[in-house]
Amino acid sequence: MTIVYILAAVFVFGILVAVHELGHFAAAKLCGVRVNEFSIGMGPVIFSRERGETQYSFRALPIGGFCAMEGEEDDSQDERALTRQGFWKQFLIFAAGPLMNLLTGFLILLVIYGGEQAFRVPAIAGVAPEFQQYNGVSLEEGDIFWSVNGERVYLYSDVDLLLNLGRGEPLDLVVLRGGEKLDYKGLAWAAYTGLQGEQYQGYGIYRATDVTKPATLGSKAETAWLNTVDFVRVVRLSLKMLFTGQAGMEDLSGPVGIVSTMTEAGAQAQAAGGFGAAMESIFYFAAMLAVNLAVMNLLPIPALDGGHILFLLVDAVSMALLHRKVPAKYAAAINTAGFVVLMGFMLLVTFHDVFKLVG
Repeated sequence: MTIVYILAAVFVFGILVAVHELGHFAAAKLCGVRVNEFSIGMGPVIFSRERGETQYSFRALPIGGFCAMEGEEDDSQDERALTRQGFWKQFLIFAAGPLMNLLTGFLILLVIYGGEQAFRVPAIAGVAPEFQQYNGVSLEEGDIFWSVNGERVYLYSDVDLLLNLGRGEPLDLVVLRGGEKLDYKGLAWAAYTGLQGEQYQGYGIYRATDVTKPATLGSKAETAWLNTVDFVRVVRLSLKMLFTGQAGMEDLSGPVGIVSTMTEAGAQAQAAGGFGAAMESIFYFAAMLAVNLAVMNLLPIPALDGGHILFLLVDAVSMALLHRKVPAKYAAAINTAGFVVLMGFMLLVTFHDVFKLVG
């Protein structure tokens, strides 16, 4: 059964790349830009067919893809070249790929939540006996988590995530009580008594598991959207941890690591709830990956969509102040260098993934 999950993970990864490139492709066609090649995958060509002015290709390595537009890599004289389009057309084309990934993530979540009957509410069931002694205040049963250390609580699952991020430090908490927001500062991390009488280190807040709201069509769409926003935040927090040294190389994953993680998630879900639960787990991971791809591609790094958008903004500022654009050869050189560095980094992460699998 593991091979089924591996194939499903590879298929999902390929679909997400295809959707991203399809966003660029559709926006380019909409804006009248000539597309020379639309490819899924990188490396040697497996299959290729030319229709109209565009060559459509499948390539051997399922680690990316591209939409090669006229004038993207050189200074073309074609009036339909990308670089000869206005600011907003180019902006739309570069932003369309990440936006398609974001939309895909949302739609996957909407399908997953389509069969739900109710959603858990992030409510408080009570506090430990020592809570008021340590904090001088108390929380009430039925209070709703609103934010933890300044981070909004969107979903029930956010509570554990955000409390763990603040582990060991004083806690700033905002709750909703009767429609009013109540702000508690510096709640103590200490030894508390759990619901079963056990001693543990934490914040002494008991989470309710039986408070729910009906899963109407509107609440399903809202939950899918909030989950999408939640995934964006996870990427932001992960990048923050990476740059502050709280996460390292061993915490990164490339295509091999992603497929491995999706396969493992599928196998664990099947053991707990059968094949249907396994596929739901894989597609939930796919939604997270789709949003991850959207956010990462919008980072202002050369060769990524965010890097192209940054150059557009630099050009706009240069035109406003100096009445001329940055020479195309400089932008092309920087993008090429960025692409080489990015591919090198992907290879490094992929080798690291392989070593983790065989180690």
